[in-house]
Amino acid sequence: MNIKSTVTLSNGVKMPRFGFGVWQISDAANAVHEALKAGFILIDTAAAYDNEKSVGEGLKDFRRDEFFLTTKVWNDEQGYDTTLRACEASLKRLGVDFIDLYLVHWPVYGRFADTWRAMERLYEEGLTRAVGVSNFTQFHINEIYKTAHVPPMVNQIEISPFITQTDLREFCAQEGIVVEGYSPLGRAKILKDAQLIKIGGKYGKTPAQIILRWHLQNSIIPIPKSSHAERIRENADIFDFELTLDEIKAISALNQNKHAIKQSFFQFDEHGSVIL
Repeated sequence: MNIKSTVTLSNGVKMPRFGFGVWQISDAANAVHEALKAGFILIDTAAAYDNEKSVGEGLKDFRRDEFFLTTKVWNDEQGYDTTLRACEASLKRLGVDFIDLYLVHWPVYGRFADTWRAMERLYEEGLTRAVGVSNFTQFHINEIYKTAHVPPMVNQIEISPFITQTDLREFCAQEGIVVEGYSPLGRAKILKDAQLIKIGGKYGKTPAQIILRWHLQNSIIPIPKSSHAERIRENADIFDFELTLDEIKAISALNQNKHAIKQSFFQFDEHGSVIL
């Protein structure tokens, strides 16, 4: 396994197993450029991050076949017609003719079924090579199945040693849905965990590098973010060692089912759907 290794999605598209995220990075152009120079292939953004144009600027010096690009439709643009227009706007801001992976950012109550119909159309028209969801539970995925002609190929959810989401990951594996993990390094205090520091000392790695390796060995695609070139290169330097099974279990045992990203800015129904 190396930074350019891929996993094959259910439709045959090869997706990189390791990615770079740009949430809350204002100068995404420079960060993306540094990430691609460091060997990253997968670049993950979203309309809601308000930096798609900057991401596009960072991609200009690279051939289209040198990167795998993900973006997402935001909550207030969900619905059939609005999703189609949202994708068109994202393509324009990014400066590309197609998106490699287009995701529904959150399941919005009363809208995500129509949104998925639009995703299928975008996929059929070749504007995106693969389609998936983000922050979807088993309930939401099963709801999509009731009317879908094209199943979700990816589910991007928050995963770190503090929130392992084992049941949802197992469900996705059974359904042939690849799992991506955002906020893979969780809260800052996780990097001070004594066990992670000890394991890192064994391999000459930082706690962050140990966590990212834990993701990979659990068949999770991590998408760490950073605006610092040195940290970007450090995050990429995780392919010269392998955790033991006992170490993986010990790291998984840190689970507290706690989100690093506050969810208080949304109102949810009993199934975890966003209520606008």
